[in-house]
Amino acid sequence: MKKIIVIAEMAWSHDGSINKAIRLLKASKKSGADFFGIHVTNLETYMSKYYQNSPGKVSKGKESLNIYKYLEKINITNKNWLKLNNVAKKLHIKLCVMPNDIESLKFIKQKINPDMYALSAASFNEKLMVDGIAKTKKKVVIRTGGATLNEIQNVVNTFKKHNNQNFTLLHGIQVYPTSVNEINLNQLITLKKKFRCNVGLADHIDGSSKFAKYLPSLAIPFGIEIIEKHITLDRNEKSEDFESALDPSNFKEMVEMINLSLKSIGKKEFSNLSKAEKKYRQVSRKRTVAKTQINKGEKISKENIIFKRSDTGIDPLKIENFFGKKCKKIVQKDLPILERNLY
Repeated sequence: MKKIIVIAEMAWSHDGSINKAIRLLKASKKSGADFFGIHVTNLETYMSKYYQNSPGKVSKGKESLNIYKYLEKINITNKNWLKLNNVAKKLHIKLCVMPNDIESLKFIKQKINPDMYALSAASFNEKLMVDGIAKTKKKVVIRTGGATLNEIQNVVNTFKKHNNQNFTLLHGIQVYPTSVNEINLNQLITLKKKFRCNVGLADHIDGSSKFAKYLPSLAIPFGIEIIEKHITLDRNEKSEDFESALDPSNFKEMVEMINLSLKSIGKKEFSNLSKAEKKYRQVSRKRTVAKTQINKGEKISKENIIFKRSDTGIDPLKIENFFGKKCKKIVQKDLPILERNLY
């Protein structure tokens, strides 16, 4: 059975608090995540101070804020990212780090050295960013949301040029929340076939929906290797990026559903019957029993036998071979017809 890698994506749900970020890290580990996803940002080199806020750019209710000042207020410093990195190492949970700008990429490479990078589709047109991440030769999730096939092809070509085949195309648009009509799981097949690489799912449907816990499992038969899901400590707090996030208990349930789904998919081949299959076969198959009482010396015929569920008895497919044979003793109604009792 293959392993599906699960990334618990924090994004900005730390609200600028390193203590909250560490709590989210610990909750992710406890919930069964393999990686903890973080965004590292040098705001001065990431965003223009004149960038305008609007619905969809930040969580609901914060659209009227000056987006630059808001993100500046909740941005975590590099010093605190190092603190979180140390905690992650102690907890034995790996980091998946997405740089939002070149300065952050430099810091990540030099100081964090994560096991996995995330490349945002927003950076597809930044040659230095794409080249810089590809050259690390580390695992990379390439987020494809909002990108055209040609743009994805260009990025894939860059990775191959740098001899980095260790990437996964992560399907899913970052609309908070995403309508289920926009999930398009079938596109996973298209991505896998066209680019001949690993694919994964980063869905952003409404975290309050019951379906949010089960959608990742639905993607498994489409060949995914990685699932990324947002996590938040408490959806009622409405922290940044909460719309598509699960709280720790629901995140844990999602991971359990993924693992159970993997087990249920099982193998493709039909081989020797398993112990469970043999047991079911034993209790479910019909066998030959007496339809009425069969007396000693009476011949076995179509008229005095019937096929019923029974622990023992001649296989119905073989019973014709015994027609005309006589019973050595009386066989009461519903008792099995056994080969050793015939002559």
